[in-house]
Amino acid sequence: MVSYCLDAFRASRVGEIVVVAPPDEVEPFRQLIAHGPSDQTEKVVAGGGTRQESVMNGLREVSAGVECVLVHDAARPLVTPELIAACAAAARTHGAAVAALPVSDTLKYAEGELIRTTVDRHGLWAAQTPQAFRVELLREAYARARQEGAAATDDASVVEAMGAPVRLIMGSPRNLKITYPQDLALAEMLLAAGTGRRESRCGVGYDVHRLVAGRRLVLGGIEFPGGVGLAGHSDADVLTHAVSDALLGAAGLGDIGRCFPDDDPRYAGADSVELLRQVAAMAAAAGFRVINVDAVVVAEQPRIAEAVGQMQRRLAQALGVAPERVNIKGKTAEGLGAIGAGAGIASHAVCTVAPAASGDDCSSEEG
Repeated sequence: MVSYCLDAFRASRVGEIVVVAPPDEVEPFRQLIAHGPSDQTEKVVAGGGTRQESVMNGLREVSAGVECVLVHDAARPLVTPELIAACAAAARTHGAAVAALPVSDTLKYAEGELIRTTVDRHGLWAAQTPQAFRVELLREAYARARQEGAAATDDASVVEAMGAPVRLIMGSPRNLKITYPQDLALAEMLLAAGTGRRESRCGVGYDVHRLVAGRRLVLGGIEFPGGVGLAGHSDADVLTHAVSDALLGAAGLGDIGRCFPDDDPRYAGADSVELLRQVAAMAAAAGFRVINVDAVVVAEQPRIAEAVGQMQRRLAQALGVAPERVNIKGKTAEGLGAIGAGAGIASHAVCTVAPAASGDDCSSEEG
């Protein structure tokens, strides 16, 4: 989210950027800004115990001569250069400005689960960020708040408390705040729509191995007893191989044989679940996240029903998704063919993926 915010502020050509980071993550954030443009000043400072302390720490890093400063929450990664520019221009003219949206929902005041009254929404606005101010105005407001022991949930209210006017700038519904998991999913959808990559993609996987004596029988990362196992270069986990192939196909990355050749000694006896974890990382690097997997194991033996939950959890963990996004079914071949005769085990899988969520004299703070 910080990376997306940085992209927007860099594109808006602000004079400098100060990232306010958690105290124990300052160095990783410095690595993040190290890849920024060489012609722009970017700094990282440790935040404090409260929002106010964090903003004050950021203000101390703002260079002398800067006229105005924008404070932005990294929890709003979809901010646009246009909104940044509008807030900055209003702050230069009026001293303080806040991106906000008029409240459209009917508001209820409640105690516990009981509504006490309906709140008149006329004139009510929902504040967003960026919030922009003349630097000295914001510094004075925070100094007074500290002296008076006042606390506030945003920067505009600190300025309002000293009687200074704050201009409203029309925000954007797209400039949403990531608070709950569903917010993150919505942001990913909006980002995908913005890049033109709205479509989900589907891949199909298939694998089959012979049963032989003296081998471990592994399916979905779970070992089954019985004295016979599947022949193969790795652990021959047909289920996990089929899921890997399905994911590789959905992401357009070839197949498991190309990625992990069966003549490469590095993969002799390899844990197929670990190979699936690598495939998931490859798909993520290509810009895709797993939506769901549906797979079927075709075998006369073993009966997998009691182990399906464990298998789903193992594969889900490797894929980085919730277990309910992986579905596994067991079928027999009804005595037909080599599988029906108990000579081997086959597996089919389908995987669905979607795109992942990858100059003036104003300064910007993000925290």
